[in-house]
Amino acid sequence: MAKTRPGKKDLDAYTIRGTNKVVRVGDCVLMRPSETSKLPYVARVEKIEADNRNNIKVRVRWYYRPEESIGGRRQFHGAKELFLSDHYDLQSAHTIEGKCIVHTFKNYTKLENVGAEDYYCRFEYKAATGAFTPDRVAVYCTCEMPYNPDDLMVQCEGCKDWYHPACVSMTIEEAKKLDHFVCSECASDADIKKTENIFSASPVAEDKVRISER
Repeated sequence: MAKTRPGKKDLDAYTIRGTNKVVRVGDCVLMRPSETSKLPYVARVEKIEADNRNNIKVRVRWYYRPEESIGGRRQFHGAKELFLSDHYDLQSAHTIEGKCIVHTFKNYTKLENVGAEDYYCRFEYKAATGAFTPDRVAVYCTCEMPYNPDDLMVQCEGCKDWYHPACVSMTIEEAKKLDHFVCSECASDADIKKTENIFSASPVAEDKVRISER
């Protein structure tokens, strides 16, 4: 943890101006952007301090949206996806507009309802180089893309792989009506046994039905 500078004192909490919402170290917050046309910045509070004039500042670690990264937004990036960067800053606490929750990827896929304050993070990001950790993730479907929790996918009862409806010549409406799905490779295997088992709703969730849709 960063040392407090001379003339500064650490604070346990800060109440967002005009609200009763309390921010503590470790909380994720929405911060006012420099341009009103932009979405709020998202950051994790690392430290809260006040000077002898009671000016309150927060040391934050920024989350980047995919479009703010060097590589830009890609097909598998979800609408609520963020990258935890190695970019730290000291900001006026008055720029905090609200609180939010940045879930792990697995926990996000288990949410019954995604609210405006819900985000998720599965990568750490080095702002200077554009490098990600981890640098490899599981891929699915014939398109071999990482999982996007915003997209509907269906699971093959044979190989248990997940497929986008469009990648298997199917509309989303048709996919929603499926009772069973077998991919083309498994369909040629005469030994496939149809089952009534309930499979997971996504490649990372364990406890819902087998057609995945956020």
